[in-house]
Amino acid sequence: MRVLMVASEAAPFAKTGGLADVAGALPSALARLGCDVTLVVPAYREVFAKGLPVEPTGLSFEVPMGARRLEARIFGGRLPGDAARVYFVANDGCFDRPTLYGGPRDYADNAERFIFFARAALEFAGREERPFDILHCHDWQAGLVPAYQKLVYRGWPMLAGARTVMTIHNMAYQGWFWHWDMLLTGFDWRYFNWRQMECHGQLNFLKTGLVFADAITTVSPTYAREIQQSPGGCGLDGVLAVRSDAITGIVNGIDTAAWDPATDPYLPRGYGPDDVVAGKRAARRSLAERLGREIAEDVPLVALVGRLVEQKGIDLVIEMLGRMAGGGRARFVILGTGSVDTEEALGRLAAEHPGVINVVIGFDEGLAHLLFAAADVVLVPSRYEPCGLTQLYALRYGAIPIVRATGGLVDTVVDATPESLGDGRASGFVFDAFDARALERALERALDAHGDRDLWDGLVRGAMARDWSWDTSAREYVRLFERVRAAPPVDVH
Repeated sequence: MRVLMVASEAAPFAKTGGLADVAGALPSALARLGCDVTLVVPAYREVFAKGLPVEPTGLSFEVPMGARRLEARIFGGRLPGDAARVYFVANDGCFDRPTLYGGPRDYADNAERFIFFARAALEFAGREERPFDILHCHDWQAGLVPAYQKLVYRGWPMLAGARTVMTIHNMAYQGWFWHWDMLLTGFDWRYFNWRQMECHGQLNFLKTGLVFADAITTVSPTYAREIQQSPGGCGLDGVLAVRSDAITGIVNGIDTAAWDPATDPYLPRGYGPDDVVAGKRAARRSLAERLGREIAEDVPLVALVGRLVEQKGIDLVIEMLGRMAGGGRARFVILGTGSVDTEEALGRLAAEHPGVINVVIGFDEGLAHLLFAAADVVLVPSRYEPCGLTQLYALRYGAIPIVRATGGLVDTVVDATPESLGDGRASGFVFDAFDARALERALERALDAHGDRDLWDGLVRGAMARDWSWDTSAREYVRLFERVRAAPPVDVH
């Protein structure tokens, strides 16, 4: 099966978030299952700055952009392990910029940039020697690909028989643009209507992908249900509800080679389920040295790693810390970045409770790995979470996650009830309401469980035994691709 994967970023070449992790790992996992995968991403300045092997292919062509034509030059490379080919679409005017999408405000011409990218990806694919079976498109930046394949490139031999799959990583990001940007797309204006490309008078890239794709996936089964109703659908819940039969939720995997406590170079010593206590003790001593202060080994260590923003529930954490920090039941370490107000609030709490709360503003990959290894508990109290990777890293390192019952969090963490503890399914603590008291009660449950050594050891061993590798997720994608390929294409006329 030949798969063309179209994504706006992919690790290790260019990254702003979890999309890059997926696009950088899934192709190799699919290749291990026998798929012939080609990944296409923009040739950002960041791609060349990384110093990774990226070479010109000699292929170039022009892409129609309204009344103009822009040149696309193609560079080639390989994902780590040489399992899948990567091609980079270069145009200096579009992609030779300091950041991928802009910042602090988006680039004003992002519509033009990603119209160009979508068409260039298909123009490149149409020049390959063998046809593609699946066009796998990620997020709004690739949202026009399904429409182009059906409306513009349906006569191209390498693309005519393909089926399109649209993957949503986060419904909050949709690619809303001025309606006059339709002139750049080359699409007939008749498709700018409320059923297809138009949304509240604007051109919506993600909506276009959802309407024209043959199948839709998102990154967890629960999130697949949540986005079909308000507020989870972020205004497109009606579109998704109409296409409910085409939606599948597949949980993301993690890179189990990079995130392996047995071989992690960031840890003072490796460990597995059989020596997790010794491994965590060594990690905690190393963490204390990094932080420059003692961290008691006999008191549970609670960690939070990630963006310190409202979506991640940092407001709940701040309120909860204000009540629990003085109780002496746990120590807390927080690593991440957020707004000035959030960072200052955490700084005040740390100053009020020295030795109990440690806050590290910024992000340090090595420190993040060390925190997962040292922690007993990891907090993931998100308001919403399409999939989430933090809880998967925690489970891998034997740190028990506390999560809110939303999206991929509830799909990957089984609440520690008497029944789930009894049959070995328990892997963490889950709370429902998005409020600080609910988070506090969940943490109290975890701390009570930590006091029962046999119960806690069994919980940790069970958590570490679960398989969250990309191979598991890739098998679900292959089954989906096979179903989609065997079905007729969606009728868009």
